[in-house]
Amino acid sequence: MRILALFGMPGGMEWIVILAVALLIFGRRLPDVMRNVGRSIVEFKRGIRDVKDDIDYQSRLEAPKPGALNSKAEASAPPPAAPHPAPPAAERPAEHAG
Repeated sequence: MRILALFGMPGGMEWIVILAVALLIFGRRLPDVMRNVGRSIVEFKRGIRDVKDDIDYQSRLEAPKPGALNSKAEASAPPPAAPHPAPPAAERPAEHAG
């Protein structure tokens, strides 16, 4: 992991070298390549947004309405009983040390 810690975000000079190498590799096609990369990023973000919208829509459809009962079993079931409190210490049986 220490090797990865040596590499961080490129600084000013590194970006210049990266751009020079990209210019040498792609030449005149560099604007087209960058335009296509930009379109791909926009399309990816649009796809992510559509998936998020679909998930939100489905969760709204499946969410129960406040005050509505989901099934007949819930309508006929008695309310849950309250837990019984523990008896006071005087009523508990004494523990034997042994």
